[in-house]
Amino acid sequence: MQSQPGSSFAGCHVLAEFTGIDPDLANDRVRLRHLLRSAVERAGATVCDMVDKRFEPHGVTVLALLAESHASIHSYPERGAMFVDVFTCGESADAEEAVRLLRQAVGAADAHIHTVFRGAGKQIVEPMAPGITRNWQLTDVLCDVHTEFQHLVIGRTAQGISLFSDSDRQSTEFSQLVYHEALMVPAMLLAETIDRVLIIGSGEGVASQMAVAAGATHVDHVDIDREAVRLCAEHLPYGYTLDELARAEAGLGAVTVHYTDGYEFVANHTGPRYDVVVIDLPDERTEPAQHNRLYGADFMKLCGDIGAIVVGQAGCPTLWRNETLVRSWERFGETFGTVVYFGSDEHEWAFLSGTSGVFEEPLATMTARLKTLPYRCQTIDAAALAAATTPPMSLRENGVGLGAGSSGHAD
Repeated sequence: MQSQPGSSFAGCHVLAEFTGIDPDLANDRVRLRHLLRSAVERAGATVCDMVDKRFEPHGVTVLALLAESHASIHSYPERGAMFVDVFTCGESADAEEAVRLLRQAVGAADAHIHTVFRGAGKQIVEPMAPGITRNWQLTDVLCDVHTEFQHLVIGRTAQGISLFSDSDRQSTEFSQLVYHEALMVPAMLLAETIDRVLIIGSGEGVASQMAVAAGATHVDHVDIDREAVRLCAEHLPYGYTLDELARAEAGLGAVTVHYTDGYEFVANHTGPRYDVVVIDLPDERTEPAQHNRLYGADFMKLCGDIGAIVVGQAGCPTLWRNETLVRSWERFGETFGTVVYFGSDEHEWAFLSGTSGVFEEPLATMTARLKTLPYRCQTIDAAALAAATTPPMSLRENGVGLGAGSSGHAD
C-alpha cells in the first residue's frame, strides 16, 4: 500500500458476492487471473504481484497484491458463484469500479455488493444553495450503487442509517417520522375518506405503511427505480421489510408496488379516483432534471383529475433556498381551489395539499378529524397543526390564484 507524507488514513473496501456465473469460467484460474488483473488495472490500480491456486475437485482463489492494497477472487464453480474482495487506499484507484468491471467480465447474473469506507470514512457533500453545502460523515456505507436512475448511498451517520440520492439526503433514521407525518397527515385529514391512495416516489415505503394504518384498503405505490426500492427495504430500519416489499410487488395485500414512470401511470389511469394522491420525489431542481416534469403544472392537473386531495413535498421555506417552494406555491394556487401549507417546525421541508373544492375553514376541519384519524400521530397534534399551516410571508405576498382557505387557517 502506498503512503505519502500527510496522506489520509482512509480506504474503500468493497465486498461482493457474484452468482449466475458459468461454472467452467469459475473453475478456470488462468482466465480469472486475467480478468481480475484487467478489472483492477482499468480501475486505476497498479498490480505488483499475483498468485492463484486451483483446488480439487473444484474452486479457484486468485489474489492480486496492489500498490493501493489488494484484490481477490474465491470461486465456487459448483454453485456458479464467487466472493470478491477489493480494497484500495488513496485516490488513484476506484475499488467500486473494479468490482463493477469484474462483474461485467465474468457475466454474473446477480451481485450483492457492500462498500465500507475505512479509516477517515466517506463524506457526502450535499448542495443546499449557491455557496452553501452540508457535509455528511458516513462511518459505515451499507450500499453505494449507481442504479439506472440515480446514485444511491445508504450509510450510518450521526442521524442513524440515512438515505442519499445523487448527494441529496432523502431520509434519516432520526428524522424520517417527522418528515413522513408532515407529508401524509395533513393530506389525510383533509380527505373525507381514506380508502384509495396513490403514492408516487417515497421509495422507503413509510408513506404506504402510514396510508394503510389510516384505513386505506388500496394503495398503489409507483416508483420508477426497482433497484432503489429493494435496496431501501434491504438496508433501512424503517419502511418496507424485504418480506413486505415482496408481498407488495406481488399485490398480495393492501399495497401494490408498480415499477413504472409516475407521469405515465397518472396520465393512463382509468380506474376509480383516489382519495389522496401523494407526490414524494427527490427535490425539484432549479436546473433541468428528468423528474422535474412531475412537479409541473400539467402533472398537478392530471393528479387533481384522478385524486380528491393532492399533496407534495414542495421545497424549503428558508429564504436562501425557497425558490422551488415559491414555484410549487404558484402551481398549486393556479390548479386547486384550496391550498393548505404545512411547514414542520422539526424539519426543513414544507408540504402543500391541494383540492379542487373550497374549504372555508380547512384548519378547523383538520383539527376535528385529527381526533378520529385511525393512524396515531407521534409528531403532530392540534397545536402543531395551528402553528405549521401559516405560510411564510414570502408566499403569502405571492397569492397567485389561491382560493378561499388557502392559508389553512379558519377565517
